[in-house]
Amino acid sequence: METFFQDDGFYLARKQKALHLRAGLHSSVRRFFNDRGFLEVDTPVRVPSPAPEEHIEAVASGAWFLQTSPELCMKRLVAAGYPKVFQICKCFRADERGGRHLPEFTMLEWYEAGIDYLELMTQCEQLLRTVFKDAGYETSLPRKERLIGLEGDWPRMTVGEAFSRHAPESARKALDGNRFEEVLTEYVEPHLGVDKPVFLYDYPAPLAALARLKQNDPSVAERFELYIDGMELANGFSELICPHEQRRRFDEAQKARAEKNLSGYIMPERFLAAVENMPPTAGIALGMDRVVMLLADTNLIDDVVAFPPESL
Repeated sequence: METFFQDDGFYLARKQKALHLRAGLHSSVRRFFNDRGFLEVDTPVRVPSPAPEEHIEAVASGAWFLQTSPELCMKRLVAAGYPKVFQICKCFRADERGGRHLPEFTMLEWYEAGIDYLELMTQCEQLLRTVFKDAGYETSLPRKERLIGLEGDWPRMTVGEAFSRHAPESARKALDGNRFEEVLTEYVEPHLGVDKPVFLYDYPAPLAALARLKQNDPSVAERFELYIDGMELANGFSELICPHEQRRRFDEAQKARAEKNLSGYIMPERFLAAVENMPPTAGIALGMDRVVMLLADTNLIDDVVAFPPESL
């Protein structure tokens, strides 16, 4: 037992920089949103059902589940008259473990009524500029003996353009062949945000479970992801506010999950009822652990959390 505590102390002591960076990040985020009139909220971690999504598996907690995201509850708050809300919370996803993934991770989510995904991209950029500046990185971010530029507007690139530049096939062809994520991960992501952060936007409509379709091009959704150094940090979109279309998409996701023998979820009826009263809104989820990875200049998520699951 004595040896364990000695090893444990050494293990935790070498994480001091990362844990201080994490604390500073949380403070910076709260200042940013408080200065802009957002309300910090705290919604339940244990819920009767997550949003039915084809590729995300929730962790069971008795007959309920640990949240994969606070999204449904936060959007119910927006629908109830809270136009600007944010939350830093723990989220859980089964079978997610790797150099950039943990089954329990820290998420920042925020929602604002009256804006769309283009305005949300600008807001996301402003937040991260503030975070990086507070950490001492105003013009560039050091990553493994090179620099990622932060000055000037951060570029925006459509998914179609990114696949055209970097992939051996189009986004549509990859999607039709059920290879979209594979091609994105292998060929496209390594080129994104290497010299400067980049927003990848206008995702194919089938990849937008809760996002609004683009009015002048319904083949794509008003969804984006932010990449820095080939790593996805955030996923945001203009929210779908049609309860009938949302129910249809959830039904399709449930069928796809059943075909894969994944857990069946009850339909989140209270959320669907609230959607009818929801104003035009944009919302985003940002991985806090991955931001700390950037600040700590590491490629391993274990380096920036006090206790990875294997250490417990």
